[in-house]
Amino acid sequence: MFKRPFQKREFVEQFWFIASVTILPTALVSIPFGAVIALQVGSLTQQLGAQSFTGGASVLAVIQQASPLIVALLISGAGGSAICADIGSRTIREEMDAMEVMGVSPVQRLIVPRVLAAMLVAILLNGLVSVVGVLGGYFFNVIMQGGTPGAYLASFSALAQLPDLYVSELKALIFGFIAGVVASYRGLNPGSGPKGVGDAVNQSVVITFLLLFFVNLVLTAIYLQIVPAKGS
Repeated sequence: MFKRPFQKREFVEQFWFIASVTILPTALVSIPFGAVIALQVGSLTQQLGAQSFTGGASVLAVIQQASPLIVALLISGAGGSAICADIGSRTIREEMDAMEVMGVSPVQRLIVPRVLAAMLVAILLNGLVSVVGVLGGYFFNVIMQGGTPGAYLASFSALAQLPDLYVSELKALIFGFIAGVVASYRGLNPGSGPKGVGDAVNQSVVITFLLLFFVNLVLTAIYLQIVPAKGS
């Protein structure tokens, strides 16, 4: 990553490509995610007689858990599969071997810009999903369930804290790194022929999904142990 020269043009092209194929699906997926969380949490808090905490609970669920996972799944499903297919097709055409013969590192030339682009897109998309998910949850809680806007916002400010956003962005960064690395690794090691590239793409998506859920569990457990709840 720190070896010169850095492939700026490749990085910009990959950043734009990954962002272009993930922005719209991410925004569309975040709306029902935020709505489902808001409706479920709102129904549960009504049963418990704690409607005033609906806003804080649903917003924290969106920011801490749903937003990074949505971004990671779409980055790996859309961007990661494209990266794996591109690298895999280059590998079976022996372009990687040709680059090594010419003294060009395929990792520095092709892999590093793609992984960094996936990480940067994941961070930016995480902010988009957080905003859209929170707005969707606000709409469905206030409009559909008859909640009060003041109580929704007050509970959010009472329960949420700035480290919640920090850990969300950190998760998105790590998830983007995992998606880029797994897709690149499987692209560099496909089976023989076009079928091998297709199998590598499928494997990269499945492996990334499994790693994401495991890493999310570990990061959430560490965060809850290190950062105390607000007001505790």
